[in-house]
Amino acid sequence: MQPLTTRVKQVDRRPMNLLEKIYLPAILKGLSITFSHIFKKNPTISYPEKTRPFSPVFRGLHILNRDEEGRENCTACGLCAVACPAEAITMEAAERKPGEENLYREEKYAARYEINMLRCIFCGLCEEACPKDAIYLSETFAPANYNRKGFIYGKTDLLIPDPVSEPEAFAAARGSRVKRTTNN
Repeated sequence: MQPLTTRVKQVDRRPMNLLEKIYLPAILKGLSITFSHIFKKNPTISYPEKTRPFSPVFRGLHILNRDEEGRENCTACGLCAVACPAEAITMEAAERKPGEENLYREEKYAARYEINMLRCIFCGLCEEACPKDAIYLSETFAPANYNRKGFIYGKTDLLIPDPVSEPEAFAAARGSRVKRTTNN
């Protein structure tokens, strides 16, 4: 019968010699491995005090973006909800009323925008589908919660701070991501 792979090794069935019977070489080899690990750097990090650097492709919590004047970028086109394979995004559109030009960029905006984080698979397709750069995945971990309703994030939870009134909070929420240029 032919083996399926070429990685098959035959088991050595020859009798052990005296050195192998007293197990001394095997014990010394194990001790040398143990002592070599003592002098290596500890891989454990004390999490709350120190954090590991993020991978450039890390995808964390969702953020609804604003422009430089503090107006919401989302135009409630629904492409993010359509692109979401887990159907975690729900939204309702509304028309901008006179006097709300400083709140929304376009005539249409998302009156209700919710993401069910229990369904979300953090794939980033919503970020790729958005033509207005209104949603992106930040460098923030999803926090723990004790009830299911705490994992459904509304528009107030997702919206980035206003860059005009809170520039420090806006910069912290943006993180170290490179700003993409969009053709609006």
